[in-house]
Amino acid sequence: MAEQKLPKLKTRVRFPSPAPSPAPAGLTDFSRRVIRWQADFGRHDLPWQDTRDPYRIWVSEIMLQQTQVATVIPYYQRFMERFPDVLALARADENEVLQYWSGLGYYARARHLHRAARQVASVGGHFPETAETLQQLPGVGRSTAAAIAAFAYGQRQAILDGNVKRVLARVFAIAGNLAQAAVTARLWALAESLLPARNIEAYTQGLMDIGATCCVLRNPRCQSCPLQELCEACRQGAVQDYPAPRAARPVPEKSFQMLVVAHQGRLLLEKRPSQGIWGGLWSFPEAAEGEDPAKILKERWGLEGRPWATLPPLRHALTHFRLRIHPVCLAVNQGSVVTEGPGLQWVETAAVPMAAVPMPVRKLMKLLGEFAVDHPDGVL
Repeated sequence: MAEQKLPKLKTRVRFPSPAPSPAPAGLTDFSRRVIRWQADFGRHDLPWQDTRDPYRIWVSEIMLQQTQVATVIPYYQRFMERFPDVLALARADENEVLQYWSGLGYYARARHLHRAARQVASVGGHFPETAETLQQLPGVGRSTAAAIAAFAYGQRQAILDGNVKRVLARVFAIAGNLAQAAVTARLWALAESLLPARNIEAYTQGLMDIGATCCVLRNPRCQSCPLQELCEACRQGAVQDYPAPRAARPVPEKSFQMLVVAHQGRLLLEKRPSQGIWGGLWSFPEAAEGEDPAKILKERWGLEGRPWATLPPLRHALTHFRLRIHPVCLAVNQGSVVTEGPGLQWVETAAVPMAAVPMPVRKLMKLLGEFAVDHPDGVL
């Protein structure tokens, strides 16, 4: 779909002060400071800036959910090269979309993105044009919809992502932690009341930039923050007390075996269920700790084989738990019948890291590459 011929956002201009607002004077000062700071010190060279194309803005906002900008940039650029418009994304196979998302994490985002692209394609590629209708797309919540509406259409909408929540909690000394519904409701009310009458793009970007570069979680750079003189937490000398931390919870650990099954230079991959971690990705088969890998090989796929190496355990942290992965390498005996079926495929060893695989598989392939150099049977 061709980029819409809307006027581009001039990110390097010095934005004028907003028109007078019905909000109290202090709140008007808040938005004015954000806009002026963004012109001088905000980020202006991100690859999804200087455009009004809702598709490009939408993809960037989905990728930026719970993911840092520096991590997103190379994924975004590669994704845009392969899927330059919403129709290209809608036509793609889900497995290929996941392949281009592989390593970025939170894979439900990619599946939602693909579903939403097909939803938009079904109406001729025409994107929703209001925050309310944008929220009807899979994976688009209130704050994401507001950001897209602001950047793509210049609509006066309030955002409230994690960084903005932290900025508001500190400036206005909002007690309580961000998981509390009452705190969230109060922050939304504040976010709505602070909106400037104009320059919404610069204001929205400025809030994001302040949260990402000045008002960071640890060791905030208050001296560089344009809101320092308004910040109640700073006045109290208690910046680190806002927002209040959540009660610490023990992080459970899940431990299992990951089977690296090799045959004539290829490795066996299984497609994971769409629900759960790494949903829809391809991964090495798993087995519980203590299970006999050779027995599993025989019972699941009718293959005769033998373990030839046990690599050091891998640790991988997820949002709500940690993984301890015990890799076991197995070689399929010559003459054993190797077949593929639904949710099962043999992939050339060198191609595995480029497939739609989760990060632990990529990490394991690095270990395997170092280890397999001296493998006597040359199965890899």
